[in-house]
Amino acid sequence: MQPTKPRRRNRMRGKHAPENQTEAPKRTRAKRPVPRSPSPYQGAPLEQLRQWFAAKGWTPYAFQEEAWAAYARGDSGLIHVPTGAGKTYAAYIGPLADAAERNEKGLQVLYLTPLRAVSRDVEQALREPLLALDADLEVESRTGDTSSSVRQRQRERLPQVLITTPESLSLLLTQEQAAENFASLRAVIVDEWHELLASKRGTQVELALARLRHFAPGLRIWALSATLANLEEAARTVVGTDREPTLVSADLQRPVDVETLLPAEVDTFPWSGHLGFSMLPRVAEWLDPTQSTLLFTNTRSQAERWFEGLRFLRPEWEHLLALHHGSIDREERERVEGGLKDGSLRLVVCTSSLDLGVDFGPVERVIQIGSPKGIGRTLQRAGRSAHRPGATCRILFVPTHALELVEMAAARDAIASREVEPRTPLSKPLDVLAQHLVTCALGGGFTREALRDEVRTATSYASLTDEEFDWALALVREGGPTLRAYPEFRRVVEVDGRFRVPDVRLAKLHRLNIGTITSDASVQLRYWSGGNLGTVEESYVSRLKPGDTFLFAGRRLEFSRFKDMTAYVKPAKAKATQTPRWGGSRLPLSTSLASAMRRTLEAARQGDVTRDEIAAAWPILDAQARLSRIPGDGRCLAETCRTRDGHHLFLYPFEGRLVHEGLAALLALRLTRLQKATFSLSVNDYGLELLTPTPFPFDEALRPALFTRERLVEDILESVNLSELARRQFRDIARVAGLVMPGLPGARKSTRQVQASSALLYDVFVKYDPDNLLLRQARREVLEHQFEQGRLARTLERLEANPVEVVHVHRPSPLAFPLVVERISASVSNESLLDRVERLKERWSQADARPA
Repeated sequence: MQPTKPRRRNRMRGKHAPENQTEAPKRTRAKRPVPRSPSPYQGAPLEQLRQWFAAKGWTPYAFQEEAWAAYARGDSGLIHVPTGAGKTYAAYIGPLADAAERNEKGLQVLYLTPLRAVSRDVEQALREPLLALDADLEVESRTGDTSSSVRQRQRERLPQVLITTPESLSLLLTQEQAAENFASLRAVIVDEWHELLASKRGTQVELALARLRHFAPGLRIWALSATLANLEEAARTVVGTDREPTLVSADLQRPVDVETLLPAEVDTFPWSGHLGFSMLPRVAEWLDPTQSTLLFTNTRSQAERWFEGLRFLRPEWEHLLALHHGSIDREERERVEGGLKDGSLRLVVCTSSLDLGVDFGPVERVIQIGSPKGIGRTLQRAGRSAHRPGATCRILFVPTHALELVEMAAARDAIASREVEPRTPLSKPLDVLAQHLVTCALGGGFTREALRDEVRTATSYASLTDEEFDWALALVREGGPTLRAYPEFRRVVEVDGRFRVPDVRLAKLHRLNIGTITSDASVQLRYWSGGNLGTVEESYVSRLKPGDTFLFAGRRLEFSRFKDMTAYVKPAKAKATQTPRWGGSRLPLSTSLASAMRRTLEAARQGDVTRDEIAAAWPILDAQARLSRIPGDGRCLAETCRTRDGHHLFLYPFEGRLVHEGLAALLALRLTRLQKATFSLSVNDYGLELLTPTPFPFDEALRPALFTRERLVEDILESVNLSELARRQFRDIARVAGLVMPGLPGARKSTRQVQASSALLYDVFVKYDPDNLLLRQARREVLEHQFEQGRLARTLERLEANPVEVVHVHRPSPLAFPLVVERISASVSNESLLDRVERLKERWSQADARPA
């Protein structure tokens, strides 16, 4: 079905307090107190809720009124307004009034959140309006943190209002009585839709919503978001292909006050992280412990180091300072969140674990350590401060290397013009579909034709063919043509035309491993004396030797032993020698920020030094201009030079690390077709380096034809070891599809065992089933995730259309220096990286001092 264009509703602002404004309760389960005093609010439920608003001193925003009216009409769609403007009540009051008027048992409203940590705040916000109603309604949460006794009770009877996560919703859909449990459902609210949309978790939600629409045909679905660019596509994706979505938005822009903490001086030889902790005293001086502040970092290891640094520099802040990231034990995270709300903690170093949803009213300021790498992420983090309508968001950028000053100037301009990156849904990932088929088989079973048609109402699967659906069905029935001899792959069995899961063990395995989040296996971190600290990746622990010391959760720990997927530690007396580094932490430059950065450099090239960040970075840019050129927006700068290492080509597209990885491999292949050569490659967010030991005619080669998009995929496949990359990607696909599972509790497989199992399956499919659709998916995901194929194609188009500006330099320029450091950091040496960098700087400084 051709998706229809959403109806857009724009409304002016009113006066209303922020969503999720009150403290989270200590209880997990929310139920109307008994006995209960008569409600002071009279009339129909919606009118009672209006009176409750008035009693709180609030006047509903016009967009909230429009959302309530749209719900009453039976509409579904997207509510898109800034953080803190009242999205939760805009989506919730209509369904709540409906549920109160019906006053029936059974699930009425389902609230879906991507983070289980926010469920406590959401639960409090959804419970509070019950005071205005005469109906006996229950509000409860169901997440991985919910106690087993509450989950057991919910298996027998769900509350009228339930807050849950995508993974817990899928688990509910595996219950035999799923159709009966969800038949009464009237409304689904999907919070933070932008966080889910472009991921397999979003696809999982789409399939779950399609299932819920089947169980409850009159279901209304509303998504909430504050930072989306492609609103119509986002709305169509959440409501499905069989209805017209409605857009509700409002002109409620919250001002964003961006400030950059400028370094006292910058080095004309910039390299990643070189500012490092030299900014720590400046940050400590800027901080005010009387003002609640979140200090965001992009990685957990960086959060550990900055927390330790602040604690060392300002020991008097010990009782006000805390650390928060996703690997820390839940009880500690809850303690920190509670401290932020009651004001006992004033300074919290954190990661994206505090990006979404949680309302910390006392937080007034936000610090971003290092480049935010994206405009949507910056707005999301800035929105954590002064979380109330109309209040100014305040964010301080702290550069960790000098060229990030240019990024921060560009980010300031992009924020001012709201250049938020689009989030595009995935196209029919079959591993997620295979998992969903088993979920549906457990949840009462399904017939082929009915489920196929149902799946196609999910926007990501609208173009799913009969052959693709039947292939996925064969995969869960028998493992496909190559694995049919093995009973463990016969998960779904057809009985009287209906597909079910008869094997109790396979059913238990599926429920334990449901979901689409894949990563290196996590192991528990525990004290020898008892007490859980959190989780850390197995790949990190496997490199530790007994006696090694490291930082975790703000503690100095000494590694003792690894057994049964648990790492045992004890408090360390010696200074920590390392900090755990988790995979997947190198965020690439986003499309919006990359475009803004090219414009900012063009302005600097024209002599515009009015921005404070550009003025601070001017020693670097001036040295760049004297030695080479400052890159421009309408052209791409290329530099060539010869050093004792060989012959260099530096190219600066400013398109992000992932695009540059693919572009470097692609150009190396195409250049070797012109002349035999061996290239070493280095990339960062700004550009790439090709180094060859022998002379190469780069000037002649840098023609538009070099950047053609013709045979792009074929050339990428030839230029990289796609087979090995696809093998790694297949591990995650096999896990989501259920072909490889970590095992049952007490018999969990190690990462090495899971990798071995998935590698064996990959080899079997390559040899005996080369057209296997999961193999194709693995290759497609490598091209898109590893190299951002679509963005790479657009980059090639830009480079082909615009002239390449070639400059010969006598030594690598300031822009090239980080690429050289990137390359030498990967080489084996008995010298430290710092020593090698200092030696390079001394040699090139002497070369600069010699007369031309």
